[in-house]
Amino acid sequence: MERISALGLDIGKKRIGVAGCDGTGLIATGLTTIERTSFQSDVEQLHQWVKEREAQILVVGLPYSMDGSLGFQAKQVQKFTRRISHVLQLPVEYVDERLTSVEAEAQLKSQKRFSTWDKGAIDRQAATIILQQWLDSRR
Repeated sequence: MERISALGLDIGKKRIGVAGCDGTGLIATGLTTIERTSFQSDVEQLHQWVKEREAQILVVGLPYSMDGSLGFQAKQVQKFTRRISHVLQLPVEYVDERLTSVEAEAQLKSQKRFSTWDKGAIDRQAATIILQQWLDSRR
């Protein structure tokens, strides 16, 4: 079986949720939430996860508008992603992330792990959903 090493990213203005997968590519797991301070800091933290997980690809949630168009936030995500892809020298695949934060919050509530204070948990869970969708689409 081919080994898969991908990082799933939920990129927001304030935070980046990060998820990874097991080598079989079956299960995505939330890893961390990066508090965004500067591009350089974002890259350094992502680079550490890329090295640690031996990531071969970045799977990024793209926040399409409900009508399917690319709005302002989606274009910002693409711009940031192009930059990190270039610096980290990794390919990128996008996943439609509409409503993943809503789904993430619902999952955390059902698991009794939801806190209005921990926005990072939602971002991390959203990254997990994004990566899991991508993994499932490859089967």
